[in-house]
Amino acid sequence: MKERIEKALDLIRPALQNDGGDVELVDVDEATGVVKVKLVGACGSCPMSQMTLRMGVERVLKEQVPEVTEVEAV
Repeated sequence: MKERIEKALDLIRPALQNDGGDVELVDVDEATGVVKVKLVGACGSCPMSQMTLRMGVERVLKEQVPEVTEVEAV
């Protein structure tokens, strides 16, 4: 599951990197489907980071890896 999540994050990374940010995978709880990520660079301090997390990162991860139930920023 972790490998599939990394591949899904690779789909999002170019857009984040174009804005001076990135996303790092911190932890995956395979039992609950909770994924913890860290938004870094410009994404870490951006006022729109929660929207990026929900509408971008979480949406793509759930589409690509159906076992994902929630994405949390740490």
